[in-house]
Amino acid sequence: MKVAVVGATGMVGNVMLDVLKERNFPFSELLLVASERSKGKQIEYNGKTYSVIGLQDAVNEKPDIALFSAGGSTSEEWAPKFAEVGCTVVDNSSAWRMDPTKKLVIPEINGNELTKDDKIIANPNCSTIQMVLALAPLHKTYKMKRLVVSTYQSVSGTGVKAVKQLDNEEKGIDGDKAYHYPIYRNAIPQCDIFLENGYTKEEMKLVKEPKKILSDDSFSVTATAVRIPTAGGHSEAVNIQFENDFKIQDVKELLSKTPGVIVKDDLDNNIYPMPIHAHNKDEVFVGRIRRDESQENTLNMWIVADNLRKGAATNTIQIAEYLIKNKLI
Repeated sequence: MKVAVVGATGMVGNVMLDVLKERNFPFSELLLVASERSKGKQIEYNGKTYSVIGLQDAVNEKPDIALFSAGGSTSEEWAPKFAEVGCTVVDNSSAWRMDPTKKLVIPEINGNELTKDDKIIANPNCSTIQMVLALAPLHKTYKMKRLVVSTYQSVSGTGVKAVKQLDNEEKGIDGDKAYHYPIYRNAIPQCDIFLENGYTKEEMKLVKEPKKILSDDSFSVTATAVRIPTAGGHSEAVNIQFENDFKIQDVKELLSKTPGVIVKDDLDNNIYPMPIHAHNKDEVFVGRIRRDESQENTLNMWIVADNLRKGAATNTIQIAEYLIKNKLI
């Protein structure tokens, strides 16, 4: 198994390498791939020294699988070139997510849709993954009608420059800015660029992606995405109206039995999910589970996960693991 990590020098790429090692991902050869400016860079990984190669060199090597985290434009140009040489691409950018010819996959939910013919597979948006993983069993049982989500997203979702901005501002250092405004001691109600409808790209991902993953457009979604000064982990306040009524204890039991989900909901002891607890973990944490008393059949939940792991690197690698386990590559 020849594996290429495309975008290996980036923030998510680094986490991908950590997750590959932690999960003992099976490969005989590892290619670390990045842009031309990083070509030749030496990376120490798992007791070996690797030299970073360029994209064309990686295509020439004809890897079995390529794990992409190199941005949308790079994926649009290069993922098809990898696919043409027989490589299966799992792409972490937004480039292919809403392409009707490509699968958008959370393995625990719709991995069974994958076939050998799927040569470019899209990894969902980080905020979408944690939300849908928690919502899928509830939708199956109670059927969602309307979903209202407000996110509180880490600066790590923007990238290294944003993490550095927060760090600089905490230390009183004037440096490069990833945002239009200070993020330290602030909350910025803008994740990604604004679209013509007044929503950001991030918000519209939360509107569109759940319907594709669940293969169901019968429910409606509205979203507000906010950037907050945490260094890792996204949080979401989610309000779900169902067609059918529920019991809170049944909801908690259902979520507790869901693979990849951990319920942290003990109000007597002030136990609920927080980014600080989700950091460097692969699970999605759910708490503050309570009935919305303002309208019938409606539930409130608080969902937290490490956006660089289950929200990006881990889900990508879990897709690759599913492909291998089911002999699809």
